[in-house]
Amino acid sequence: MPHSPRDASLLSPTNYDDDASSIHSERSDQDTDSEDDEVLMGARTSADIREHDRSVLLEEEERDRLLEESRRRGRRGSALLVAPLKKLFSKSTTDLSLGLGNGSGEFLEEEKGGKREKREKRRKRRERRRERRRERKERLMSEAEQGEDGHLMYEMEEGGMKEGSSTGSSSEAEGSDELDRRGLKADFLNRGITPTLNAFIAEGISPAYMMPSFPSVTFPNHHTIATGLYPESHGVVGNTFWDEELQEEFYYTNPNAMQPKWWGGEPIWVTAERQGLRSAIHMWPGSEAHIGGLEPAFIDNYNGKERLPNKVTRILEWLDRPGLENKLAEVVDMRPQLIAAYVPNVDSDGHKYGPNSTEIRRTIAGVDDMLDGLFKGLEERNLTHIVNVVVVSDHGMATTDTSRMIQLEDILDTSLIEHMDGWPLYGLRAKNPADLQYLYDKLAAEAAVSPGFEVYLRDENMPERYHFSKNERIAPLWMIPKTGWAIVTKDEFDVADAKAKGIVYHPRGLHGYDHEHPLMRAIFVARGPAFPHPPNSRVDPFQNTEVYNILCDSLGLEPKPNNGTLRLPLKPIGFHTPESKPEEPSDPVPFSSAPPLPTQTSTPTPISASVDQIISISPIEASSAADPNEKPPIAVGINPPDDTPVDTPAAPDPNDLDENEKDFWQWFKDEFDKAKGWLSGLTGGKGTEKKDQN
Repeated sequence: MPHSPRDASLLSPTNYDDDASSIHSERSDQDTDSEDDEVLMGARTSADIREHDRSVLLEEEERDRLLEESRRRGRRGSALLVAPLKKLFSKSTTDLSLGLGNGSGEFLEEEKGGKREKREKRRKRRERRRERRRERKERLMSEAEQGEDGHLMYEMEEGGMKEGSSTGSSSEAEGSDELDRRGLKADFLNRGITPTLNAFIAEGISPAYMMPSFPSVTFPNHHTIATGLYPESHGVVGNTFWDEELQEEFYYTNPNAMQPKWWGGEPIWVTAERQGLRSAIHMWPGSEAHIGGLEPAFIDNYNGKERLPNKVTRILEWLDRPGLENKLAEVVDMRPQLIAAYVPNVDSDGHKYGPNSTEIRRTIAGVDDMLDGLFKGLEERNLTHIVNVVVVSDHGMATTDTSRMIQLEDILDTSLIEHMDGWPLYGLRAKNPADLQYLYDKLAAEAAVSPGFEVYLRDENMPERYHFSKNERIAPLWMIPKTGWAIVTKDEFDVADAKAKGIVYHPRGLHGYDHEHPLMRAIFVARGPAFPHPPNSRVDPFQNTEVYNILCDSLGLEPKPNNGTLRLPLKPIGFHTPESKPEEPSDPVPFSSAPPLPTQTSTPTPISASVDQIISISPIEASSAADPNEKPPIAVGINPPDDTPVDTPAAPDPNDLDENEKDFWQWFKDEFDKAKGWLSGLTGGKGTEKKDQN
């Protein structure tokens, strides 16, 4: 039964060519072009359609090449036309003999004329095919001009539209636009370089900050934002990790990482498509992995070179597509109800220059200008009060320093290690599982006298608040550096040589630390019809596992089970005021500015306790955000430290000190008092009172 033009696939030859029957693919398994059209109709994604187009194009080019070669060799036909020529020759001989029998030469002239006419028809048909191929190639190339390495994937599946769902026009219900500013620290908003984002906060609702998930690196956190699951639940437990069952390594820049076997959970775009809403995803990590068997309606592959204004243009192009109000519009052309876009600039420049550099200020200002361009585009389209806009970031950033480097080979025999996962934190898998306890004991002893890292066994004493133990992809043994520190191997960075030669460590900025540390804080800001709160509303800080539910509720979707608990409407606790802003966190100080640490065999002194407080202990450990019931790491097989009494050193006579010395001594005394309280709390005393970090 023939298909109507409306039923045919958008890229079907019969959709744009009356002579499509003449270009049936000889390599196709189908017998007719109409059956080829059925194949195209059955193709669920544009990737299938593009592959079909490509194969047809290659077949036709190969056929023309063979024809041209045969002509150059002096033959009038090719192997493709042998059978038709035999038939023609046989018929001509028979007709010729009849003609000669009648004593007439007219048939010869007619036969020659018929051959010329057939050759002319074939020539015109070839020209039409070439013209169609040229047009098809130009169309595909024009569609590909914005993606990675010149490839932009358009999903052209003819799926259904959820009745009454938003398309973003002023006459319809709202849609959602989610923007991710990767690496945008919460305290960046206090630097006077984000007027647009600050105005957006004043118009919408937001917490003072949003906490990422552990580990605070890019791929796990983007998939957590998209699914509402902890990394241990969705399986993307790091930017790099080893899967023991698959006997394969996940490495985030490897194309193999874009296979669905790595990605658990259901991301927001799959939830939307499954429930009849169209989605458009711009460069979101994991969106190219074909998760859950459903593709976004529109998807742009990652392109690290894309300029910020192009992102705005792309989003607005999607919003300019026809909606349900256009009765003549095809479903494949309709605008999406969910747009998720990824902006990597802040993160990449934060790594390159550091989070406190002049360069990063320019980058942040550029991203803020981009946001201004988007908001102006929404206003010009009368969409400001129609579309929900949610701005999030995945993590913060801390400054690195050569003085805060830990040389792995200096504290561990790396020949015993088979796999090392993650960075800057290290997950270790021993070649011999029997060595695991020995490796842990060795590292725990080093961590006891080092200010730079902690060590945990996944199945023994991993902090519960990390939610980082219930997955076999998580290595059994972990070295987790303190914020601002980095663990390096000699082949990547020789610490002793760098210190001797004054070599600066790169990257200048890092993340991946304790997700509750103030320097790792991210942002969440929302505005739109789904957030009918007074302007400048403030909610309690929350973790990024809550974003998925919030997005689902804003779109009217039923979320998949996840680790989040927040649902709309959000419950404000007040308004943003100067007093409600959390104290801006300070960067870790260079380790060389602190007094030297004791050796492993030395007795702890008040000085070392003070340094431990200033350098080693993450500020979050003294905040209300940390679990007060959580015990500090204790080395398995190693006795916990004795409750060593700490004596306060005698203070010098203040009258004998100049002003600088007085200031230093007062600073030292204050820090010592803090350390004394912390040490008391560690060993069972009351300790210092925790401060509210809200």
